[in-house]
Amino acid sequence: MVDLNLDESLEGDLQSVADEVASEYHTQVVPEMDLVDLPQPSSEAEGRVDLESALVQAEHQMEDLLRREADLMDHQRRLAADFNNFRNRVQRDISLAVEQSERKILLELLPVLDNFERGLGSSYQDMESFRAGVDLIRKQFLEVLRRLNVEVLPLQVGDPFDALNAEALTTFSDPNLPDGSVAAVFERGFNLRGQLLRAARVVVNRRQDSGKS
Repeated sequence: MVDLNLDESLEGDLQSVADEVASEYHTQVVPEMDLVDLPQPSSEAEGRVDLESALVQAEHQMEDLLRREADLMDHQRRLAADFNNFRNRVQRDISLAVEQSERKILLELLPVLDNFERGLGSSYQDMESFRAGVDLIRKQFLEVLRRLNVEVLPLQVGDPFDALNAEALTTFSDPNLPDGSVAAVFERGFNLRGQLLRAARVVVNRRQDSGKS
C-alpha cells in the first residue's frame, strides 16, 4: 500500500506525491478476466434443437412419401385389374362378333342349299329346264354373296391379263384373241369390300405370230 503519511520535506511538493500515488496504483496487478469463464450462448443446445427439428421434418416427409407410394401401388393394382377386365371383355366381344358373323353367313347360305335339294328332288322335262333351274340357284347364290359384300371380278375372255387380280395357269394360242389376253377363265375371282378376296385363275393367250415382224 502507499504510505500517505508524508514527510515534512514532501509537504510542499504535492504534485510529486500525486505522481507517486498514481505510479503505485498502476503497478498493482489487476487480475484479467478469463473470457472463457464468461456466460456464452448455448450454441450446442440450439444445434440440438435444430437437429431435432430437421429429424421431425424428415420423418414427416418420409411418412408422406410412404403414403404416396402406397396410393400409387393401389392405383396401379386398380389399373391392372381394369385392364384385365377390359381385355376379357374385348375378347368376349370379338368372340361374339365372330359367332354372329358366322351365323349370318350360314343363314344366308342355307336357302341356297334348300333350293339345291328341291332341284334334285324335282323332275325335268328336258336338259334346258334343268339348266334353267341350276342357273336360278346360281343367281341366288351370287345375290347372297353380294349381301355379304362379296363381288365377282368382272373378268371376261379377251380382257388383258392382270397379274394383280388373276393367276395364269397356262398359255393357249388363239389367233382370234389379242396376245396376252385372257383365253379362258378357269376359276372366277372375287373382291371383299373392294379388296381382293381370291384371284381369278385363267389361261393366257400367246399368239404364235406375236414375235414376227
